[in-house]
Amino acid sequence: MKLLVFAVLVAGAYGCGLPTFTPVVTRVVGGDDARPHSWPWQISLQYNREGEWRHTCGGTLISDQWVLTAAHCISSKQYRVALGKHNLINEEEGSLYVAPAKIVVHEKWTQLFIRNDIALIKLETPVTFSDSVMAACLPDAGFLLPHNEPCYVTGWGRISTGGPIADDLQQALLPVVDHATCTLPDWWGFMVAETMVCAGGDGIVSGCNGDSGGPLSCRNAEGSWEVHGIVSFGLGLSCNYPKKPTVFTQVSSYRDWIDNTMVSN
Repeated sequence: MKLLVFAVLVAGAYGCGLPTFTPVVTRVVGGDDARPHSWPWQISLQYNREGEWRHTCGGTLISDQWVLTAAHCISSKQYRVALGKHNLINEEEGSLYVAPAKIVVHEKWTQLFIRNDIALIKLETPVTFSDSVMAACLPDAGFLLPHNEPCYVTGWGRISTGGPIADDLQQALLPVVDHATCTLPDWWGFMVAETMVCAGGDGIVSGCNGDSGGPLSCRNAEGSWEVHGIVSFGLGLSCNYPKKPTVFTQVSSYRDWIDNTMVSN
C-alpha cells in the first residue's frame, strides 16, 4: 500500500520527468539560458528578508506536495517555494508560491566533511501539475550513473565569479565523473563519500549555473528525466576548475529515506 501511495504521488496527472516543452540539450560546453519551462520540476527556494522575498537555493519537485533540496540550504528563516518560474524578476503566467507545511532535514546531516546533505519540504497545499509545474522522476535505489554520462545542472546561480544570480533559469551540461576518479588524491579525495556523485570538473565547461539544492537531471533509457543529484558543494563559486567537479548528494543512495519520510509525514 505504501508503495502504491508513493507511486500515485509521484506520477500525478502529467507523469514524471516528461516536460511539455522539451529541453534544448546539446553537447556544447558551457552554460546558457534554458528553454522556458523545459525543466518544470526546478523550484526556487526563497526567504523573507524584511518583507522582500529573495532567492537562496534551488530544489526539485518530486511529487505534488514534496520538494527535494539540500540540508545546508535550511536554517531558521521564513521560506516559500516558487514553482513554474523561468524569470525570477517577472510575474509569469502559471507560476505559484507555496509556503512549507513542514521541512525535514536528514537526521544525520553534518557540516563536518558535508555528509547527508539532503532535506525534504512538504508544501502547505498540493500543487496541480501543468505545462510549467511538473515532478521529476526518482532513480532506483542504489543506481549508479556511468562515467561521462551527460547530465544537466539547472538553476539561477551566479553567472560569473562574484557576480549576481541569473534572472533567467540557466542550464549546463556536466558529464558524470565516476567515484574512483573523483576520490583520487588530486581530485576531491576523502571529501567524496559513496553517497555522493560528481559531475563536471574537466576545466572546459564555462560555468556551473546551478544553485545549491538544485537538481542534476539525467535522462533514463525510457526518455524520462530523473533527478540523480542535489547540488551540495564545489570549489568556491566555480564548478569548472580542473579536477574539482561539482559534488552532488546522490539521490539513489537516499531512496529509502525519501520514501519513508514522504509516507510518514
